[in-house]
Amino acid sequence: MDAATERHFREFVTLRSAALMRLAYLLTGGDQHAAEDVLQIALAKTAARWTAVENPEAYVRRVMYRQQASFRRLKWRQRETRRGVLPEEIARDELSAVDLKLAVRGALARLTPRQRMVLALRFLEDRPEAEVAQILGCSIGTVRSTTHRSLARLRRLAPELDESGLAEEVGR
Repeated sequence: MDAATERHFREFVTLRSAALMRLAYLLTGGDQHAAEDVLQIALAKTAARWTAVENPEAYVRRVMYRQQASFRRLKWRQRETRRGVLPEEIARDELSAVDLKLAVRGALARLTPRQRMVLALRFLEDRPEAEVAQILGCSIGTVRSTTHRSLARLRRLAPELDESGLAEEVGR
């Protein structure tokens, strides 16, 4: 990679890494370390093909979706065990926001990777059903039914989302 190409890639990473990290966090069900791994692998694969990539952000996102889908098949991921995270001290006025964030994180972690991918594509990235179907390699009907089942499961897992109005906002 020549100096100008490397500079262009670094600018892309600087500008888009926060948004890409949010997507990775959602795809991994709130696992910060796994999200960092997914994003790092996607950026490394993108850097290797940087001169051939027409739309860098779309390419990185596609690699992230595929990487996350393949992560769950790896044997080393199956041997890992999750440990509880110790809570940090929280100011009193932020408790309700933190509770809601923890509820969302816990509910997302209990969804399947495919359900998280569909929700991320449909609501985080605001993509139409046909485009989601094309990215995931399935039918539009599968996207619709997965979206419906995913939202219903989120509502069951975290009923406080309905009380906060967040579920209506996501389900729009």
